[in-house]
Amino acid sequence: MSTSTTASVSTHILDTSIGRPAEGVAVHLFARGGREEDWQALGGSATDADGRCKDLPDLPEGTTHVRLDFAVEAYFEENTAKKQADAQQDAPATRDSGAVFFPEVAITFAVNPGEHYHVPLLLNPFGYSVYRGS
Repeated sequence: MSTSTTASVSTHILDTSIGRPAEGVAVHLFARGGREEDWQALGGSATDADGRCKDLPDLPEGTTHVRLDFAVEAYFEENTAKKQADAQQDAPATRDSGAVFFPEVAITFAVNPGEHYHVPLLLNPFGYSVYRGS
């Protein structure tokens, strides 16, 4: 049983369009001490070659809500050519206008003191899903 008075957060991103971790995605962490409080920017990091963000800042004591902001537009823009080269032969060569449909993904969730929250992001150019991992 944890005796910590603060929650902790970790995340990783899997690019499901290529079945690989998403490297180099900027992730920003925000916290607040109640739903009526203002968000406090705590800092951020970027995903490593494994798609993991291992050095997110600690949450302040009294945190009740957390928001992870993922800046995915730059990731998709930088990796479009590589993905097209690695794509299966039967995949369409172009999609829509080439613009990123979701330029940012913001995930907000409630936390309890002393618990760890691992929040994976499953990402592709036209959709995403998240869940509480372990």
